[in-house]
Amino acid sequence: MHAPPTDLPALPPQQSGAPYRNPEPSTGPTDQPSGPAWWMWALVSGLFLLYATLSLRIHEQLGSHSFDLAIFEQAVRSYAEGHLPVSEVKGAGFPVLGDHFSPILALLAPLYWLAPSARTLLMAQAGLIAVSVLPLTLWARRTLGSPAAAMIGLCYGLSWGIANAAAFDFHEWVFAVPLLACSLSALGSGRLRAAACWAVPLVLVKEDLGLTVAVIGLVIAWRAGRGGRRAGIALAVAGAACTALAMLVVLPALNPNGSYFYASFLGGGSGAGGGGGFGALLYKLTIGLVTPDTKVTTLMMVFAPTLFLALRSPLVLVAVPSLVWRGVSDYWPHWTTGYHYSLTLMPIVFAALIDALGRRGTSPAGLRRALVGIAGVCLLLLPVYAVGRMAKAEFWRDDPRAVVAQHLMARIPDGATVQASDALVPHLANRTSVSLFGWPESRPEPQWIMVDTRVAPDKRWPLSLRDESISLAQARSRGYKSVAQRDGFVLLNRPDRRS
Repeated sequence: MHAPPTDLPALPPQQSGAPYRNPEPSTGPTDQPSGPAWWMWALVSGLFLLYATLSLRIHEQLGSHSFDLAIFEQAVRSYAEGHLPVSEVKGAGFPVLGDHFSPILALLAPLYWLAPSARTLLMAQAGLIAVSVLPLTLWARRTLGSPAAAMIGLCYGLSWGIANAAAFDFHEWVFAVPLLACSLSALGSGRLRAAACWAVPLVLVKEDLGLTVAVIGLVIAWRAGRGGRRAGIALAVAGAACTALAMLVVLPALNPNGSYFYASFLGGGSGAGGGGGFGALLYKLTIGLVTPDTKVTTLMMVFAPTLFLALRSPLVLVAVPSLVWRGVSDYWPHWTTGYHYSLTLMPIVFAALIDALGRRGTSPAGLRRALVGIAGVCLLLLPVYAVGRMAKAEFWRDDPRAVVAQHLMARIPDGATVQASDALVPHLANRTSVSLFGWPESRPEPQWIMVDTRVAPDKRWPLSLRDESISLAQARSRGYKSVAQRDGFVLLNRPDRRS
Protein backbone atom coordinates (compact mmCIF):
# COMPACT_ATOMS: atom_id res chain seq x y z
CA MET A 1 0.00 0.00 0.00
CA HIS A 2 1.15 3.54 -0.76
CA ALA A 3 -0.10 6.70 0.91
CA PRO A 4 -2.00 9.09 -1.37
CA PRO A 5 0.08 11.93 -2.80
CA THR A 6 -0.19 15.17 -0.86
CA ASP A 7 1.78 17.54 -3.06
CA LEU A 8 -0.60 17.78 -6.00
CA PRO A 9 -1.48 21.37 -6.84
CA ALA A 10 -5.11 22.23 -7.54
CA LEU A 11 -4.20 23.80 -10.88
CA PRO A 12 -6.67 26.44 -12.07
CA PRO A 13 -8.39 25.29 -15.24
CA GLN A 14 -7.31 28.43 -17.13
CA GLN A 15 -3.59 28.30 -16.21
CA SER A 16 -1.46 28.43 -19.28
CA GLY A 17 1.02 25.73 -20.08
CA ALA A 18 -1.03 22.80 -18.75
CA PRO A 19 -1.00 19.96 -21.27
CA TYR A 20 -4.61 19.09 -20.54
CA ARG A 21 -6.93 22.02 -19.86
CA ASN A 22 -10.52 21.99 -18.74
CA PRO A 23 -11.52 25.59 -19.48
CA GLU A 24 -14.58 27.26 -18.08
CA PRO A 25 -17.50 26.36 -20.30
CA SER A 26 -19.52 28.84 -22.25
CA THR A 27 -22.66 26.73 -21.98
CA GLY A 28 -23.84 27.29 -18.43
CA PRO A 29 -23.45 29.42 -15.31
CA THR A 30 -20.45 29.01 -13.06
CA ASP A 31 -21.84 30.80 -9.97
CA GLN A 32 -23.87 27.81 -8.80
CA PRO A 33 -24.09 27.05 -5.05
CA SER A 34 -21.50 24.57 -3.85
CA GLY A 35 -23.78 22.15 -1.96
CA PRO A 36 -26.26 19.64 -3.35
CA ALA A 37 -29.65 21.03 -4.36
CA TRP A 38 -32.94 19.51 -3.23
CA TRP A 39 -33.46 17.89 -6.62
CA MET A 40 -30.13 16.09 -6.32
CA TRP A 41 -31.22 14.49 -3.06
CA ALA A 42 -34.55 13.63 -4.68
CA LEU A 43 -32.73 12.00 -7.60
CA VAL A 44 -30.47 10.01 -5.26
CA SER A 45 -33.46 8.88 -3.19
CA GLY A 46 -35.47 7.91 -6.27
CA LEU A 47 -32.65 5.86 -7.76
CA PHE A 48 -32.02 4.17 -4.43
CA LEU A 49 -35.67 3.12 -4.19
CA LEU A 50 -35.68 2.01 -7.82
CA TYR A 51 -32.66 -0.28 -7.58
CA ALA A 52 -33.43 -1.51 -4.09
CA THR A 53 -36.91 -2.49 -5.28
CA LEU A 54 -35.52 -4.12 -8.42
CA SER A 55 -32.89 -6.23 -6.65
CA LEU A 56 -35.01 -7.14 -3.63
CA ARG A 57 -37.94 -8.19 -5.79
CA ILE A 58 -35.70 -10.42 -7.90
CA HIS A 59 -34.27 -11.93 -4.72
CA GLU A 60 -37.74 -12.60 -3.27
CA GLN A 61 -38.76 -14.36 -6.49
CA LEU A 62 -35.79 -16.74 -6.21
CA GLY A 63 -33.92 -14.91 -8.94
CA SER A 64 -30.64 -14.41 -7.09
CA HIS A 65 -27.74 -16.85 -7.18
CA SER A 66 -25.15 -18.68 -5.14
CA PHE A 67 -22.54 -17.19 -7.50
CA ASP A 68 -22.30 -14.34 -6.56
CA LEU A 69 -24.73 -13.08 -3.91
CA ALA A 70 -24.24 -15.95 -1.47
CA ILE A 71 -20.45 -15.85 -1.85
CA PHE A 72 -20.34 -12.18 -0.91
CA GLU A 73 -22.79 -12.64 1.92
CA GLN A 74 -20.66 -15.41 3.38
CA ALA A 75 -17.62 -13.13 3.10
CA VAL A 76 -19.39 -10.25 4.85
CA ARG A 77 -20.78 -12.64 7.46
CA SER A 78 -17.22 -13.79 8.16
CA TYR A 79 -16.06 -10.21 8.72
CA ALA A 80 -19.08 -9.60 10.96
CA GLU A 81 -18.13 -12.67 13.02
CA GLY A 82 -14.59 -11.35 13.45
CA HIS A 83 -12.49 -13.52 11.14
CA LEU A 84 -11.09 -13.44 7.62
CA PRO A 85 -13.69 -14.14 4.93
CA VAL A 86 -14.48 -17.67 3.84
CA SER A 87 -17.15 -19.00 1.49
CA GLU A 88 -18.62 -22.47 1.63
CA VAL A 89 -20.08 -21.89 -1.83
CA LYS A 90 -16.59 -21.62 -3.34
CA GLY A 91 -15.46 -24.68 -1.39
CA ALA A 92 -15.25 -26.02 2.15
CA GLY A 93 -13.62 -23.24 4.16
CA PHE A 94 -12.46 -21.46 0.98
CA PRO A 95 -10.60 -18.19 1.76
CA VAL A 96 -12.30 -15.45 -0.24
CA LEU A 97 -9.20 -13.23 -0.22
CA GLY A 98 -7.51 -15.98 -2.24
CA ASP A 99 -10.14 -15.54 -4.95
CA HIS A 100 -10.36 -11.76 -5.27
CA PHE A 101 -8.57 -9.10 -3.26
CA SER A 102 -11.55 -7.12 -1.93
CA PRO A 103 -10.93 -6.25 1.74
CA ILE A 104 -13.25 -3.25 1.37
CA LEU A 105 -16.14 -5.68 1.93
CA ALA A 106 -15.34 -5.47 5.65
CA LEU A 107 -17.07 -2.07 5.65
CA LEU A 108 -20.40 -3.87 5.38
CA ALA A 109 -19.85 -5.83 8.60
CA PRO A 110 -21.53 -3.21 10.87
CA LEU A 111 -24.62 -3.22 8.65
CA TYR A 112 -24.65 -7.00 8.73
CA TRP A 113 -24.59 -6.92 12.54
CA LEU A 114 -27.83 -4.95 12.41
CA ALA A 115 -29.52 -7.01 9.70
CA PRO A 116 -27.81 -10.33 8.85
CA SER A 117 -29.36 -11.02 5.46
CA ALA A 118 -28.60 -10.95 1.77
CA ARG A 119 -31.03 -8.03 1.62
CA THR A 120 -28.51 -5.94 3.52
CA LEU A 121 -25.98 -6.35 0.72
CA LEU A 122 -28.57 -5.54 -1.93
CA MET A 123 -29.68 -2.40 -0.09
CA ALA A 124 -26.07 -1.31 0.37
CA GLN A 125 -25.46 -1.80 -3.34
CA ALA A 126 -28.47 0.35 -4.23
CA GLY A 127 -27.23 3.07 -1.88
CA LEU A 128 -23.67 3.09 -3.23
CA ILE A 129 -24.93 3.35 -6.80
CA ALA A 130 -27.38 6.11 -5.96
CA VAL A 131 -24.91 8.25 -4.01
CA SER A 132 -22.47 8.21 -6.94
CA VAL A 133 -24.87 10.56 -8.75
CA LEU A 134 -24.01 13.42 -6.37
CA PRO A 135 -20.40 14.21 -7.39
CA LEU A 136 -21.25 13.95 -11.08
CA THR A 137 -24.29 16.22 -10.86
CA LEU A 138 -22.46 18.75 -8.66
CA TRP A 139 -19.68 18.99 -11.22
CA ALA A 140 -22.16 19.15 -14.13
CA ARG A 141 -24.11 21.94 -12.40
CA ARG A 142 -20.96 24.02 -11.95
CA THR A 143 -19.99 23.70 -15.60
CA LEU A 144 -23.26 23.21 -17.49
CA GLY A 145 -26.03 24.51 -15.24
CA SER A 146 -28.76 22.80 -13.24
CA PRO A 147 -31.06 21.60 -16.09
CA ALA A 148 -28.18 19.87 -17.87
CA ALA A 149 -26.89 18.40 -14.61
CA ALA A 150 -30.31 16.98 -13.77
CA MET A 151 -30.62 15.36 -17.20
CA ILE A 152 -27.12 13.88 -17.10
CA GLY A 153 -27.60 12.61 -13.54
CA LEU A 154 -30.87 10.90 -14.47
CA CYS A 155 -29.48 9.31 -17.63
CA TYR A 156 -26.42 8.13 -15.72
CA GLY A 157 -28.55 6.62 -12.96
CA LEU A 158 -30.73 4.79 -15.48
CA SER A 159 -27.90 3.69 -17.77
CA TRP A 160 -27.95 0.05 -18.80
CA GLY A 161 -24.59 -0.83 -17.22
CA ILE A 162 -25.75 0.25 -13.79
CA ALA A 163 -29.23 -1.25 -14.19
CA ASN A 164 -27.87 -4.67 -15.16
CA ALA A 165 -25.50 -4.71 -12.20
CA ALA A 166 -28.25 -3.78 -9.74
CA ALA A 167 -30.42 -6.59 -11.10
CA PHE A 168 -27.71 -9.25 -10.88
CA ASP A 169 -26.88 -10.09 -7.28
CA PHE A 170 -24.24 -8.08 -5.37
CA HIS A 171 -20.62 -7.41 -6.36
CA GLU A 172 -17.65 -5.75 -4.77
CA TRP A 173 -17.26 -3.43 -7.76
CA VAL A 174 -20.14 -1.35 -6.45
CA PHE A 175 -17.71 0.27 -3.99
CA ALA A 176 -15.72 1.56 -6.97
CA VAL A 177 -18.68 3.44 -8.44
CA PRO A 178 -18.82 6.37 -5.96
CA LEU A 179 -15.01 6.40 -5.67
CA LEU A 180 -14.64 6.75 -9.43
CA ALA A 181 -17.37 9.38 -9.60
CA CYS A 182 -15.69 11.45 -6.87
CA SER A 183 -12.18 11.02 -8.28
CA LEU A 184 -13.06 11.90 -11.86
CA SER A 185 -15.31 14.79 -10.86
CA ALA A 186 -12.44 16.23 -8.84
CA LEU A 187 -10.01 15.60 -11.69
CA GLY A 188 -12.27 17.31 -14.21
CA SER A 189 -12.65 20.27 -11.86
CA GLY A 190 -8.90 20.70 -11.44
CA ARG A 191 -8.80 19.45 -7.82
CA LEU A 192 -5.97 17.05 -8.41
CA ARG A 193 -5.10 16.23 -4.81
CA ALA A 194 -8.72 15.23 -4.16
CA ALA A 195 -8.77 13.18 -7.38
CA ALA A 196 -5.75 11.20 -6.22
CA CYS A 197 -7.08 10.66 -2.70
CA TRP A 198 -10.43 9.35 -3.98
CA ALA A 199 -8.63 7.02 -6.39
CA VAL A 200 -6.31 5.34 -3.87
CA PRO A 201 -9.01 3.22 -2.09
CA LEU A 202 -9.86 1.57 -5.41
CA VAL A 203 -6.95 -0.83 -4.84
CA LEU A 204 -8.95 -2.28 -1.91
CA VAL A 205 -12.01 -2.94 -4.06
CA LYS A 206 -10.54 -5.49 -6.45
CA GLU A 207 -7.12 -6.49 -7.65
CA ASP A 208 -7.53 -5.24 -11.23
CA LEU A 209 -8.55 -1.70 -10.23
CA GLY A 210 -4.97 -0.82 -9.42
CA LEU A 211 -4.52 -0.45 -13.18
CA THR A 212 -7.41 2.01 -13.24
CA VAL A 213 -5.67 3.95 -10.46
CA ALA A 214 -2.53 3.91 -12.58
CA VAL A 215 -4.31 5.53 -15.51
CA ILE A 216 -5.87 8.14 -13.23
CA GLY A 217 -2.35 8.92 -12.03
CA LEU A 218 -1.14 9.34 -15.60
CA VAL A 219 -4.02 11.66 -16.44
CA ILE A 220 -3.25 13.68 -13.30
CA ALA A 221 0.40 13.94 -14.40
CA TRP A 222 -0.75 15.10 -17.83
CA ARG A 223 -3.23 17.54 -16.39
CA ALA A 224 -0.95 18.97 -13.70
CA GLY A 225 1.96 19.84 -15.94
CA ARG A 226 5.46 20.17 -14.59
CA GLY A 227 4.45 21.11 -11.03
CA GLY A 228 2.52 17.95 -10.19
CA ARG A 229 3.84 15.50 -12.74
CA ARG A 230 5.99 13.57 -10.28
CA ALA A 231 3.08 13.05 -7.89
CA GLY A 232 0.82 11.83 -10.71
CA ILE A 233 3.45 9.39 -11.90
CA ALA A 234 3.96 8.20 -8.32
CA LEU A 235 0.24 7.45 -8.08
CA ALA A 236 0.40 5.56 -11.39
CA VAL A 237 3.33 3.46 -10.21
CA ALA A 238 1.63 2.77 -6.88
CA GLY A 239 -1.57 1.62 -8.59
CA ALA A 240 0.24 -0.72 -10.95
CA ALA A 241 2.37 -2.05 -8.10
CA CYS A 242 -0.71 -2.81 -6.00
CA THR A 243 -2.23 -4.83 -8.82
CA ALA A 244 1.02 -6.73 -9.36
CA LEU A 245 1.39 -7.40 -5.64
CA ALA A 246 -2.20 -8.65 -5.33
CA MET A 247 -2.10 -10.89 -8.42
CA LEU A 248 1.42 -12.26 -8.07
CA VAL A 249 1.83 -12.50 -4.30
CA VAL A 250 -1.26 -12.06 -2.12
CA LEU A 251 -3.84 -14.02 -4.10
CA PRO A 252 -1.57 -17.01 -4.90
CA ALA A 253 -0.49 -17.13 -1.25
CA LEU A 254 -4.07 -17.29 0.00
CA ASN A 255 -5.56 -19.44 -2.75
CA PRO A 256 -5.64 -23.17 -1.87
CA ASN A 257 -4.27 -23.98 -5.33
CA GLY A 258 -1.36 -21.58 -4.95
CA SER A 259 -2.19 -19.51 -8.02
CA TYR A 260 -4.27 -16.58 -9.23
CA PHE A 261 -7.18 -18.47 -10.75
CA TYR A 262 -8.47 -15.75 -13.08
CA ALA A 263 -5.17 -15.50 -14.91
CA SER A 264 -6.35 -18.60 -16.76
CA PHE A 265 -9.01 -16.47 -18.46
CA LEU A 266 -6.24 -14.56 -20.21
CA GLY A 267 -4.37 -17.64 -21.35
CA GLY A 268 -5.28 -17.63 -25.01
CA GLY A 269 -6.82 -21.05 -25.04
CA SER A 270 -9.97 -20.13 -26.93
CA GLY A 271 -8.66 -17.52 -29.34
CA ALA A 272 -8.07 -18.11 -33.00
CA GLY A 273 -4.49 -17.24 -32.43
CA GLY A 274 -4.16 -19.78 -29.66
CA GLY A 275 -1.08 -21.80 -28.96
CA GLY A 276 0.35 -19.58 -26.25
CA GLY A 277 3.41 -17.37 -26.28
CA PHE A 278 3.94 -13.91 -27.71
CA GLY A 279 1.90 -14.66 -30.84
CA ALA A 280 -1.20 -15.46 -28.83
CA LEU A 281 -0.74 -12.32 -26.71
CA LEU A 282 -0.30 -10.18 -29.82
CA TYR A 283 -3.42 -11.69 -31.35
CA LYS A 284 -5.44 -11.00 -28.23
CA LEU A 285 -4.30 -7.37 -28.07
CA THR A 286 -5.17 -6.73 -31.72
CA ILE A 287 -7.69 -8.86 -33.59
CA GLY A 288 -8.81 -10.55 -30.40
CA LEU A 289 -10.09 -7.26 -28.99
CA VAL A 290 -12.75 -6.98 -31.71
CA THR A 291 -13.60 -10.62 -32.37
CA PRO A 292 -16.13 -12.09 -32.02
CA ASP A 293 -18.63 -9.37 -32.99
CA THR A 294 -20.09 -9.39 -29.48
CA LYS A 295 -17.06 -7.45 -28.25
CA VAL A 296 -17.64 -4.68 -30.78
CA THR A 297 -21.31 -4.52 -29.85
CA THR A 298 -20.45 -4.18 -26.17
CA LEU A 299 -17.84 -1.51 -26.90
CA MET A 300 -20.39 0.48 -28.89
CA MET A 301 -22.97 0.08 -26.14
CA VAL A 302 -20.56 1.40 -23.49
CA PHE A 303 -20.32 4.76 -25.25
CA ALA A 304 -23.78 4.91 -26.82
CA PRO A 305 -25.46 6.41 -23.71
CA THR A 306 -23.24 9.49 -24.14
CA LEU A 307 -23.76 9.71 -27.94
CA PHE A 308 -20.03 8.86 -28.13
CA LEU A 309 -19.24 12.39 -26.90
CA ALA A 310 -17.29 10.85 -24.03
CA LEU A 311 -14.61 9.96 -26.58
CA ARG A 312 -13.77 13.69 -26.82
CA SER A 313 -12.41 13.75 -23.26
CA PRO A 314 -9.08 12.43 -21.98
CA LEU A 315 -10.94 11.08 -18.96
CA VAL A 316 -12.20 8.24 -21.13
CA LEU A 317 -8.69 6.78 -20.95
CA VAL A 318 -9.54 5.62 -17.42
CA ALA A 319 -11.86 3.03 -18.99
CA VAL A 320 -9.05 1.43 -21.02
CA PRO A 321 -7.83 -1.14 -18.44
CA SER A 322 -11.33 -2.55 -17.92
CA LEU A 323 -12.08 -2.64 -21.63
CA VAL A 324 -8.78 -4.34 -22.46
CA TRP A 325 -8.95 -7.12 -19.88
CA ARG A 326 -12.53 -7.85 -20.87
CA GLY A 327 -11.54 -7.97 -24.52
CA VAL A 328 -8.64 -10.37 -24.04
CA SER A 329 -10.52 -12.65 -21.65
CA ASP A 330 -11.50 -16.16 -22.74
CA TYR A 331 -14.60 -16.03 -20.52
CA TRP A 332 -17.48 -15.10 -22.84
CA PRO A 333 -19.65 -13.26 -20.25
CA HIS A 334 -16.88 -10.64 -20.04
CA TRP A 335 -17.60 -9.72 -23.65
CA THR A 336 -21.32 -9.14 -23.29
CA THR A 337 -23.59 -6.35 -22.04
CA GLY A 338 -25.13 -8.68 -19.47
CA TYR A 339 -24.27 -9.24 -15.83
CA HIS A 340 -22.34 -6.57 -13.89
CA TYR A 341 -19.18 -6.15 -15.93
CA SER A 342 -20.00 -2.67 -17.25
CA LEU A 343 -20.83 -1.22 -13.83
CA THR A 344 -17.52 0.59 -13.29
CA LEU A 345 -17.49 1.91 -16.85
CA MET A 346 -20.63 4.02 -16.44
CA PRO A 347 -19.20 6.65 -14.04
CA ILE A 348 -16.13 6.92 -16.27
CA VAL A 349 -17.98 7.54 -19.53
CA PHE A 350 -20.43 9.97 -17.93
CA ALA A 351 -17.59 11.88 -16.26
CA ALA A 352 -15.93 12.04 -19.69
CA LEU A 353 -19.24 13.28 -21.12
CA ILE A 354 -19.42 16.16 -18.61
CA ASP A 355 -15.81 17.05 -19.36
CA ALA A 356 -16.45 16.99 -23.11
CA LEU A 357 -19.58 19.14 -22.89
CA GLY A 358 -17.87 21.57 -20.53
CA ARG A 359 -15.16 22.43 -23.02
CA ARG A 360 -15.19 25.82 -24.68
CA GLY A 361 -16.90 25.75 -28.03
CA THR A 362 -20.02 23.86 -26.99
CA SER A 363 -22.79 26.33 -27.67
CA PRO A 364 -26.03 26.43 -25.69
CA ALA A 365 -27.85 25.06 -28.73
CA GLY A 366 -25.28 22.29 -29.12
CA LEU A 367 -25.62 21.41 -25.46
CA ARG A 368 -29.41 21.18 -25.80
CA ARG A 369 -29.12 18.93 -28.83
CA ALA A 370 -26.65 16.68 -27.04
CA LEU A 371 -28.89 16.38 -23.98
CA VAL A 372 -31.93 15.56 -26.09
CA GLY A 373 -29.98 12.83 -27.87
CA ILE A 374 -28.63 11.40 -24.62
CA ALA A 375 -32.11 11.33 -23.12
CA GLY A 376 -33.43 9.65 -26.27
CA VAL A 377 -30.83 6.87 -26.07
CA CYS A 378 -31.64 6.39 -22.38
CA LEU A 379 -35.36 6.03 -23.10
CA LEU A 380 -34.65 3.70 -26.02
CA LEU A 381 -32.50 1.35 -23.94
CA LEU A 382 -34.53 1.52 -20.73
CA PRO A 383 -37.08 -1.21 -21.58
CA VAL A 384 -34.43 -3.44 -23.18
CA TYR A 385 -32.34 -3.94 -20.07
CA ALA A 386 -33.00 -4.66 -16.40
CA VAL A 387 -35.31 -1.77 -15.53
CA GLY A 388 -37.70 -2.92 -18.24
CA ARG A 389 -38.55 -5.95 -16.10
CA MET A 390 -40.35 -3.65 -13.69
CA ALA A 391 -42.89 -2.75 -16.38
CA LYS A 392 -44.10 -6.35 -16.64
CA ALA A 393 -47.00 -7.60 -14.55
CA GLU A 394 -45.25 -10.81 -13.56
CA PHE A 395 -42.51 -8.81 -11.86
CA TRP A 396 -45.02 -7.60 -9.26
CA ARG A 397 -47.01 -10.82 -9.02
CA ASP A 398 -46.27 -12.98 -5.98
CA ASP A 399 -44.84 -16.39 -6.84
CA PRO A 400 -46.58 -19.15 -4.82
CA ARG A 401 -43.55 -21.40 -5.26
CA ALA A 402 -41.32 -18.82 -3.57
CA VAL A 403 -43.63 -18.93 -0.56
CA VAL A 404 -43.39 -22.73 -0.48
CA ALA A 405 -39.62 -22.57 -0.71
CA GLN A 406 -39.38 -20.18 2.23
CA HIS A 407 -41.69 -22.41 4.28
CA LEU A 408 -39.55 -25.50 3.61
CA MET A 409 -36.25 -23.71 4.20
CA ALA A 410 -37.57 -22.57 7.59
CA ARG A 411 -37.51 -26.25 8.62
CA ILE A 412 -33.73 -26.29 8.31
CA PRO A 413 -32.20 -25.44 11.72
CA ASP A 414 -29.78 -22.56 12.19
CA GLY A 415 -26.14 -23.62 11.99
CA ALA A 416 -26.86 -26.75 9.96
CA THR A 417 -24.71 -27.83 7.03
CA VAL A 418 -26.73 -27.70 3.81
CA GLN A 419 -26.45 -28.26 0.09
CA ALA A 420 -29.09 -26.44 -1.97
CA SER A 421 -30.02 -25.43 -5.49
CA ASP A 422 -28.44 -22.28 -6.91
CA ALA A 423 -31.39 -19.94 -6.28
CA LEU A 424 -32.00 -21.27 -2.76
CA VAL A 425 -28.44 -20.82 -1.46
CA PRO A 426 -28.67 -17.00 -0.95
CA HIS A 427 -31.72 -17.49 1.28
CA LEU A 428 -29.79 -19.79 3.62
CA ALA A 429 -26.39 -18.12 3.73
CA ASN A 430 -27.15 -15.90 6.72
CA ARG A 431 -27.89 -18.71 9.20
CA THR A 432 -26.49 -22.00 7.89
CA SER A 433 -23.29 -23.37 6.41
CA VAL A 434 -24.64 -23.71 2.89
CA SER A 435 -23.00 -24.83 -0.32
CA LEU A 436 -24.20 -25.57 -3.85
CA PHE A 437 -25.84 -28.89 -4.65
CA GLY A 438 -23.98 -30.59 -7.48
CA TRP A 439 -20.90 -28.38 -7.21
CA PRO A 440 -17.79 -30.59 -6.96
CA GLU A 441 -16.12 -28.35 -4.37
CA SER A 442 -19.10 -28.32 -1.99
CA ARG A 443 -18.76 -29.72 1.51
CA PRO A 444 -19.70 -33.42 1.25
CA GLU A 445 -22.39 -35.20 3.26
CA PRO A 446 -24.29 -32.19 4.63
CA GLN A 447 -27.03 -32.61 7.19
CA TRP A 448 -29.69 -31.25 4.82
CA ILE A 449 -30.27 -31.14 1.07
CA MET A 450 -32.87 -28.94 -0.61
CA VAL A 451 -33.35 -29.01 -4.38
CA ASP A 452 -35.66 -27.19 -6.76
CA THR A 453 -36.42 -29.73 -9.48
CA ARG A 454 -38.49 -27.32 -11.62
CA VAL A 455 -35.78 -24.90 -12.65
CA ALA A 456 -36.12 -23.84 -16.30
CA PRO A 457 -33.58 -25.53 -18.61
CA ASP A 458 -31.90 -22.23 -19.53
CA LYS A 459 -31.42 -21.38 -15.84
CA ARG A 460 -30.41 -24.80 -14.61
CA TRP A 461 -26.88 -24.89 -13.19
CA PRO A 462 -24.59 -26.67 -12.36
CA LEU A 463 -26.51 -29.92 -12.99
CA SER A 464 -28.77 -30.93 -15.85
CA LEU A 465 -32.18 -32.33 -14.94
CA ARG A 466 -30.91 -35.87 -15.56
CA ASP A 467 -27.77 -35.42 -13.45
CA GLU A 468 -29.80 -33.79 -10.71
CA SER A 469 -32.16 -36.78 -10.57
CA ILE A 470 -29.21 -39.15 -10.39
CA SER A 471 -27.62 -37.12 -7.57
CA LEU A 472 -30.85 -37.11 -5.57
CA ALA A 473 -31.19 -40.87 -6.00
CA GLN A 474 -27.61 -41.34 -4.84
CA ALA A 475 -28.27 -39.19 -1.78
CA ARG A 476 -31.26 -41.33 -0.86
CA SER A 477 -29.16 -44.46 -1.29
CA ARG A 478 -26.67 -43.03 1.23
CA GLY A 479 -29.36 -42.70 3.89
CA TYR A 480 -30.98 -39.31 3.24
CA LYS A 481 -34.71 -39.36 3.97
CA SER A 482 -37.41 -37.21 2.42
CA VAL A 483 -38.69 -34.61 4.91
CA ALA A 484 -40.92 -32.78 2.44
CA GLN A 485 -41.66 -32.77 -1.27
CA ARG A 486 -43.91 -30.02 -2.60
CA ASP A 487 -44.29 -27.97 -5.81
CA GLY A 488 -41.04 -29.38 -7.16
CA PHE A 489 -38.99 -28.71 -4.03
CA VAL A 490 -37.34 -31.69 -2.37
CA LEU A 491 -36.09 -31.45 1.22
CA LEU A 492 -33.89 -34.29 2.48
CA ASN A 493 -32.31 -34.95 5.86
CA ARG A 494 -29.92 -37.61 7.02
CA PRO A 495 -31.09 -38.81 10.45
CA ASP A 496 -27.68 -40.09 11.51
CA ARG A 497 -26.15 -36.64 11.01
CA ARG A 498 -26.28 -34.23 13.93
CA SER A 499 -28.46 -31.20 13.21
